[in-house]
Amino acid sequence: MKGTNEKARHSMLLLLTAFIWGLAFVSQSKGMDYMHPFTFNGVRALIGALSLLCYLGVDRWIKGRARKRGGETKRERKRADKSLDIRAGLWCGLALTVASTLQQFGIKYTTVGKAGFITTLYIIFVPIGGIFLRKKVPGITWVSAGMAAAGMYLLCMQESLVLGSGDILVFLCAIVFTVHIMLVDHFSPKTDGVVVSCIQFTVCGILCSIGALIWGHPTWIQLWEGRGTLLYAGVLSCGVAYTLQVIGQKGVNPTAAALLLSLESVFATLAGWIAYRIGFLGTDQTMTGRQIAGCVLVFTAVILVQLPGRLFRRRGSRTI
Repeated sequence: MKGTNEKARHSMLLLLTAFIWGLAFVSQSKGMDYMHPFTFNGVRALIGALSLLCYLGVDRWIKGRARKRGGETKRERKRADKSLDIRAGLWCGLALTVASTLQQFGIKYTTVGKAGFITTLYIIFVPIGGIFLRKKVPGITWVSAGMAAAGMYLLCMQESLVLGSGDILVFLCAIVFTVHIMLVDHFSPKTDGVVVSCIQFTVCGILCSIGALIWGHPTWIQLWEGRGTLLYAGVLSCGVAYTLQVIGQKGVNPTAAALLLSLESVFATLAGWIAYRIGFLGTDQTMTGRQIAGCVLVFTAVILVQLPGRLFRRRGSRTI
C-alpha cells in the first residue's frame, strides 16, 4: 500500500508538470514574436536557475540553523553527493540545451500540429531506449504507448505527415528529449532534484545566451516586451515544472513518466479552447470530434499504464 501511494504521489507530480508545460505553450509561442529562439531559451533558463537558486539559499539557511553537527563520514558523503549532482546537472543541461534549441527552431519551420505530434514521439522512443539498457518493459506499456501515439496524431495532426526541415529538427528534438528522460531516470534516485535542475538550467541558460549574443542580437526592449512570457516560461515552466519532473521520476519508471508528461499536448489544446471561449484568444481554438477522440485515447493510455501490472498478467505470463 505504501509503495502504491508513493507511486501515486510521484505520478501526480508528473501530471502537474505536464499541466504547467501545457499552459506554457502559449508563452513559448508568443515569446517568438519578441525575440530570437536562442534569446528566449537562454533568458528563460537563467530565470529558472535563479528562481531555484533563491529557493536553495532559503532552504540551506533554514537547515543550517537547525543542524547540530556532523561527523567526518557525513561530510564525505555530502561531498560525493555534490559531485554526482554536478555531473547529473551537466549531462541533463547539455541534453536540455540541444532538445529545447531543436524544438524552438523547428517550430519556426513547421506547423504547430506537426511539431506537437513529432515531439511526443518520445512516448515510443523511451521504451525502445529501455531495451538497449536491458530493462524489461511490460506488454501493457507498449500497448499504452501505441495508444498515446495514436491519440497524439488525432489531437495534433491536421495535415498529411510530410517531413520538411522543421519536421526533421523536431524529430531530432524528440530523440534528445528521450535521452533527457533517460538521464533523469538514471540520476534522480541518487541526487538532489532541485540542485540538479538548478545546474541544468544554468548550463542551458549560458549556452543558449552565447548563441543569442552571436546570432540573436538581444536588446532590453525585446526582453521588456516579452517579460510576461519569459517569467512564466522561466519560473513555472523551467524552475518549477522541470524540478517536479526530476522529483516525480524518482518513483515512476521512465516509460510511464513519458506517457504522463505527454499530456502537456492535451492540456495545451484544452487551455487554448478555454482561452478562446472566454475571449482571451482571438483565433478559434474549438476542438473537433477528432481532437476529442485523441484526448480520450491519451487519457486512457495514461490510466492503463498506471494500473498494477498484475491486473493484466495471466498465470505463467511474462513481461516483454
